[in-house]
Amino acid sequence: MIGVAPPAYDPAAPRTASTLPVGAPATVRAYVAELLRRHRRAFLLLVAVNTVATIASMVGPWILGDLVERLSQGTRDLRLELSATLFVLGLLLHATFVRQVRLRGAMLGERMLADLREDFLVRAVRLPPGVLERAGTGDLLSRITTDIDRLGNAMREAVPQLTIGVMWAALLLGGLVVTAPPLAPAVLVAVPLLVGVCRWYFKRAPAGYRSEAAGYAAVAAALAETVDAGRTVEAHRLGDRRVALSELRIEQWTAWERYTLWLRSVLFPVINIMHVTVLASVLMLGGVFVLKGWIGVGQLTTGALLAQMLVDPVNLILRWYDELQVAQVSLARLVGVRDIASDTGEPGLEPAGRDVLADRVHFGYREGVDVLRKVSLEVAPGTRLALVGPSGAGKSTLGRLLAGIYAPREGRIALGGAELSRMTAERVRSHVALVNQEHHVFVGSLRDNLRLALPHSRLSADDGAPVDGTDTGGTGDAADAELWAALAAVDADGWARALDDGLDSEVGSGGLALTPAQAQQIALARLVLADPHTLVLDEATSLLDPRAARHLERSLARVLDGRTVVAIAHRLHTAHDADVIAVVENGRITELGSHPELVAADGAYAALWRSWHG
Repeated sequence: MIGVAPPAYDPAAPRTASTLPVGAPATVRAYVAELLRRHRRAFLLLVAVNTVATIASMVGPWILGDLVERLSQGTRDLRLELSATLFVLGLLLHATFVRQVRLRGAMLGERMLADLREDFLVRAVRLPPGVLERAGTGDLLSRITTDIDRLGNAMREAVPQLTIGVMWAALLLGGLVVTAPPLAPAVLVAVPLLVGVCRWYFKRAPAGYRSEAAGYAAVAAALAETVDAGRTVEAHRLGDRRVALSELRIEQWTAWERYTLWLRSVLFPVINIMHVTVLASVLMLGGVFVLKGWIGVGQLTTGALLAQMLVDPVNLILRWYDELQVAQVSLARLVGVRDIASDTGEPGLEPAGRDVLADRVHFGYREGVDVLRKVSLEVAPGTRLALVGPSGAGKSTLGRLLAGIYAPREGRIALGGAELSRMTAERVRSHVALVNQEHHVFVGSLRDNLRLALPHSRLSADDGAPVDGTDTGGTGDAADAELWAALAAVDADGWARALDDGLDSEVGSGGLALTPAQAQQIALARLVLADPHTLVLDEATSLLDPRAARHLERSLARVLDGRTVVAIAHRLHTAHDADVIAVVENGRITELGSHPELVAADGAYAALWRSWHG
């Protein structure tokens, strides 16, 4: 039978699909408790409303049992008008409060879901940049999309419905104990069967759902990587290999889907048998008790109806508890970011200068495999340093280390004598900025996209709410003039002024579609506005044609004069203009000097220069 045991490749893709952690059970429980504390009033109100609705639902069985009991005793005066009135009132009360239960439950679920989304976003953006860079695109996307979608259903319905089901079942059992005490033990006949199958199921379900979710993340990662690197895949004729990998990931994922489906196919029939067993035991034992004279016919009628009513809350509990197994996995993946230290830096640590130092640095993305080895480098304030070398030599990795994105495995990277790895991420970003080939245009106006780079205090002033209490008058001509100057510095003011609405033009998804080169210019304009004293530029003009890139670099040179610039150069005219050139080969700096010095040395750089110029 398919899925009788977990798929044989359990240790493969599902358990290695992500680099972000999955939250430990203690983390998940603590977060759920925190959510309930935030919304305790709404939660208690839901419990109260559900209690009234359940009690109202028991009016009908109680009235019917009372009528049967009086008929069995030969009573002529049945008071049908009163019974009918109470029955209708019970129905109306039940319907009214059931509506309130659903409304209050949905509202509570939406509020908790909104909190979860906000908490995940806030926590994610506070993670160290290196953690986010190492996390796979597919894993991040699956957490933000699939896991949020799964949790959406759980937060809107599962948590409220599970609460309703537990309260409902407890009140019905209480009603059974009050109205027909001898029948209460009959309900317990099916408990061993229910407990046994639930223990069997819930022992296997969490791991199965966890592997199913991780398998989907592996599928998303494989597809996203293939699409993102489509041109590379075509250029190197890797199509068949990527298709084979995607098929393997899909096969592994669907195997886990079949396994979890099989678990449910065992659980649900047993639950149906349990319901029949409960009702049969109540009727059989109740019949014996009636013949013995221990209970009346009316009590048996009320007890049987209440036992039959237990079907709905028990189904509700098991259905939504099963749903929560899926949701629990998604929740664990979302709150897993809480297990990562958001910022381990020392808040008071400040650089005493602007000189950049790399001292015997070793670094690798995988344990035991170093990309950089024994790298030492000193960059004086105001120096323009170019990193050149063949692809894969470690230039971009060294740039990210100098920008504080990663921390070295051995050695130290320091700015003004302060190690970047010991500084808070916010403090590092205030001194050092990294611009690479990955640029994002946010949905909104061109003005808002540029103002993202402004310090928070200046943003508050521009919005008319400065900390000093003066009236700035909002975003005025002076603020816009600064934005236009930044666009002019990166040669973007021409196309920006040609837009119909200028700085108010909507860009990004659903707005004006900017070219990759224009998006790159916006990123560089943000850099001008951020005004850091040290910059790391990783192919920051790669999306422009060589002539436009050359012109832009000269314009930027005037704006960035006096700042320390580390440029990872693939076009050697960038290196030609630099004060110092470092040649990186096989994870080491093999040459260091100015352009004339390295050309005269006739080494690796001279060979690259001759090749560049033909």
